Amino acid sequence: MLSRNARVAIRRSMATHATSQKFSSIIPESLRSRTPPYAKLLANLAKVKQLTNNAPLTLAEKILYSHLCDPEESITSPNLADLRGAKYLKLNPDRVAMQDASAQMALLQFMTTGLPQTSVPASIHCDHLIVGKDGEAKDLPSSIENNKEVFDFLESCGKKYGIQFWGPGSGIIHQIVLENFSAPGLMMLGTDSHTPNAGGLGAIAIGVGGADAVDALTATPWELKAPKILGVHLTGKLNGWSAPKDVITKLAGMLTVRGGTGYIVEYFGEGVKNLSCTGMATICNMGAEIGATTSTFPYQEAHKRYLNATGRAPVAQAADIALNQYGFLKADPEAQYDKVIELNLSELEPHVNGPYTPDLSTPISKYAETSLKENWPQKICVGLIGSCTNSSYQDMSRVVDLVTQAAKVGLKPRIPFFVTPGSEQIRATLERDGIIKIFKDNGAKVLANACGPCIGQWDREDVPKATNEINSIFTSYNRNFRARNDGNRNTMNFLTSPEIVTAMIYSGNAQFNPMTDSIKLDNGELFKFQPPTGEELPSKGFEHGRDEFYPELEPTANADVEVKVSPISDRLQLLAPFKPWNGKELKTNVLLKVEGKCTTDHISAAGVWLKYKGHLENISYNTLIGAQNKETGEVNRAYDIDGKGYDIPELMIKWKNEGKPWTVIAEHNYGEGSAREHAALSPRFLGGEIILVKSFARIHETNLKKQGMLPLTFANEADYDKVTAGDVLETVGLIDLVAKDGNNGGFLDVKVTKPSGESFIIKTKHTMSKDQINFFKAGSAINYIGSIRRAEKAATK
Repeated sequence: MLSRNARVAIRRSMATHATSQKFSSIIPESLRSRTPPYAKLLANLAKVKQLTNNAPLTLAEKILYSHLCDPEESITSPNLADLRGAKYLKLNPDRVAMQDASAQMALLQFMTTGLPQTSVPASIHCDHLIVGKDGEAKDLPSSIENNKEVFDFLESCGKKYGIQFWGPGSGIIHQIVLENFSAPGLMMLGTDSHTPNAGGLGAIAIGVGGADAVDALTATPWELKAPKILGVHLTGKLNGWSAPKDVITKLAGMLTVRGGTGYIVEYFGEGVKNLSCTGMATICNMGAEIGATTSTFPYQEAHKRYLNATGRAPVAQAADIALNQYGFLKADPEAQYDKVIELNLSELEPHVNGPYTPDLSTPISKYAETSLKENWPQKICVGLIGSCTNSSYQDMSRVVDLVTQAAKVGLKPRIPFFVTPGSEQIRATLERDGIIKIFKDNGAKVLANACGPCIGQWDREDVPKATNEINSIFTSYNRNFRARNDGNRNTMNFLTSPEIVTAMIYSGNAQFNPMTDSIKLDNGELFKFQPPTGEELPSKGFEHGRDEFYPELEPTANADVEVKVSPISDRLQLLAPFKPWNGKELKTNVLLKVEGKCTTDHISAAGVWLKYKGHLENISYNTLIGAQNKETGEVNRAYDIDGKGYDIPELMIKWKNEGKPWTVIAEHNYGEGSAREHAALSPRFLGGEIILVKSFARIHETNLKKQGMLPLTFANEADYDKVTAGDVLETVGLIDLVAKDGNNGGFLDVKVTKPSGESFIIKTKHTMSKDQINFFKAGSAINYIGSIRRAEKAATK
């Protein structure tokens, strides 16, 4: 007779098989790779429920824990409070998405593993290297010609390894993911910080560096410290001028750029039902600006409508079953959040965030007086709408309503107006419905389906490139750090909804509030905008558009394809592995003490530097050129031991050649912003060994660990003031920390020796896990993964 455990195992196996059949009978072959493996996830979740004594789970926890490689290994206590913010999870993501700028380094790293194909479905999206200036017809051919070597490299990688390749002009990664790949319950990694956009369709989508993406591409368990859960309780309904963008711009003001660090933001409440799917995506997209791991929404009727409209009705049917029959895709009724914020959508007014930081939030009703008080420019120079954050059909239909209102009374834009469609599908639908024509007839430049000005690819002409004059632009983008959009540190980018941007182009005056104010027409009459209206989804359905912008749906790996990287190329460079740890304590010189905000834009500038994303040596010449020296106030200036001044990367190179390892000291939220792994790769390449700060942004800290750097934080923030450039820092206890696989209590002493010879010990904190210690010992995560895969290959011979 079978034992009780054996009988239970058989029943579970039969139940899992029946569940699998239920889902597989719905999903056609063409959608298999784009549908979350619900049966597998539900089986895993059942194990989690057993381990936690059926404790109520939030939606984010359900999706995360259902993707655990081994629930028994990760969940060692039934108390969820012991897990959140403390325990590392090992996860199996379903999919990887890579934009062209970051895909280069991700694929160069993947190539070093020697694997013939990726282990999960993946896609490459060519959106970051398209310069915006004159409109798609001129900009796209020029950008393709200028970046041909990179696009050819990425396309050949796609063919060789079976990765779907979305070529230049096809659209922005996050919009394409939403239209094609995101689905309720999906877990996805993306090599871009705004990957959480996919959470608008009920996914857990997390922005990572290329080395993290390689984990998923090689079926290596991906590690994440179990996030805390921040619940945002939405009530009411947006009305009038208020838009989904205002939900997140308001929250950014409440939470600051650090407020979401270590959290997943989960939206819930009756107000959720009143949002569109693309509106939810906008909110999740900009959750990156509060430092959140990601954001997500429970499965709604709006999601079903969007899935149906984008040709994925079977995915919606499967999600219905997962929700209604198994309780998946929503939080349990008694689920506990670590923190809850209440937000009434009915009372929300438009907000304008900036300048220079996405969390400086001003209600539109107070913007005029605040702009005078803060001495912000009263003349607005340019208005730009679109980007991955706000390029949906709903956004554009509401905007064109305002443009049409103005056109009827003969009112034209008073400042330049740029429009960026998010994808070929969006562009084609807008063109079919006459919206593109209305934009162009009213003075707008419609740019290519790409990131363009949002990420610094803007050949701006209205302001001289060398000017020191402060100017103001209004955009519907997501990020507004200094010099991000046009390379000009004096450009103030104010983030707001596309509706507010559009209204402002007809005034060009910071004192104008479209909700209350009128514009004087040429005939002397006054014109006042009515609140915009639009369509959630196109009534005629989405238009496919031009076939050349769509890839093969299910590409297969072809080992015969040769991936060429010229040894004399200045755009692409094969990687040489970093040296492994030598088993000794680290002894470094402080090269620079950074003051204030230091984002990945400061550490590894974008704009013109994006062309070197596949060439580590060349792009490293931009390392920390935007950082401000705490001790001198200078930007991009550091000093050698003898007092001679250098550009920061110049001194790094000098010290590297002299065999002098170095440390950078910095303040809070170091590495905020883009998931730009070059901000970790370049310091490592140039001889850096330690980054010591008051606090890190999540993605950047992980990227540093992946590249074999040692990221440390001050246990006592006041010690930041005790360390200066030229000091020698030496770890005390690193050997013990490594021997204990990081499990040494989370602290590491550092000996500081001044040029005078005076020395003292400061305490620092680390968050190194066992796997991350292995990365450190091997010299990088890629070195470690490569050695494992080569050993596995050798064992099969």
